Amino acid sequence: MRSRPTRAILSALGIAIGIAAMVAVLGISNASSADLTNKISRLGTNLLTVSPGRDLFGDSTQLPVDAIGMVRRIGPVQSATATGSVPGATVRRNDRIDPLASGGIAVVAARTDLLGTIGGTVHSGVFLNAATSRYPAVVLGSVAASRLGIDRPGGQVYLANRWFTVIGLLDPVALAPEVDRAALVGWEAAGSLLGFDGHPTTVYERSPDESVEAVRSVLAATADPQNPQNVQVSRPSDALQAQLAAKSAFTSLFLGLGAVALLVGGVGVANTMVISVLERRPEIGLRRSLGAARGQIRLQFLAESVALSGLGGAVGVVLGAAITAGWAAYQGWHVVMPVTVLLGGVAAAAAIGTAAGLYPATRAARLTPTQALSTV
Repeated sequence: MRSRPTRAILSALGIAIGIAAMVAVLGISNASSADLTNKISRLGTNLLTVSPGRDLFGDSTQLPVDAIGMVRRIGPVQSATATGSVPGATVRRNDRIDPLASGGIAVVAARTDLLGTIGGTVHSGVFLNAATSRYPAVVLGSVAASRLGIDRPGGQVYLANRWFTVIGLLDPVALAPEVDRAALVGWEAAGSLLGFDGHPTTVYERSPDESVEAVRSVLAATADPQNPQNVQVSRPSDALQAQLAAKSAFTSLFLGLGAVALLVGGVGVANTMVISVLERRPEIGLRRSLGAARGQIRLQFLAESVALSGLGGAVGVVLGAAITAGWAAYQGWHVVMPVTVLLGGVAAAAAIGTAAGLYPATRAARLTPTQALSTV
């Protein structure tokens, strides 16, 4: 290895790339999954949403105006609130922008207790309260604010052909992403200024964890006793759980790609060792003439192959760990790097080295002294 450093480095590089890819994929996946799991734990899995479905003819239905009050009557319910879509209303940065260029921002009537139920937080400014919910004031979701080019409260937007004052901007809401793309106006203001009919579009409800399934079973019939079959009940945290499962699937895919890189590296090591046997036949013949047994020759070349792969594996583990730490820091995650992943990377490299060196080592051991020295 010292006599052919360039060849050794290039051979070990293939192993290093494969191990680095696998360690980085596992490390980043673990850090991302841990962050998502912690987020789910913080937000809770006890939020349920009620929304209108479709009737037998495929037409959209409506929730009753008193659906919120009905849901609040369920014994275990801790809080219930709602948002209501304001059809036909658009929001623009100013009155000179084409009304059709809405940017996908929905105008939504919101209750003042919305954030407490969905686990939302205000990024800057204030949320709607008993006073502002009666006047032309608006709170923008994180995506809506970005699309309108607004980064602080105090300005105005042109909403439904009149000016509304922006009083607050929200942080992203993981359990209610539809709020991120909405311009929220007060429930009373939506009725008096925008013609909102008072029918909630989505009812959000929280109850103790142990009561979630029991509440879920009666939500549809409680929210709309006359047409419970037209009501949809869902749990937003299920989407986050599905996201976690999707991350696991992608991890398996990337691990497969890392394994391919590792296989290519193993072939490179095997090729290097075969060439090494051919170049070092005189050395092999001399050692055999001095009394070295076949097993000793085999062990020599096998140890060299394992050392070459082990060197690449060690470099790959360090590189993969560095990539994981850098990406986790960039994303604001905690670094999660199980020791088994690091040790597994080195062990995998050693196993590849053993497999790659087995044939060249056996070939070298089969050479007789006369065959080996005949090339001198």
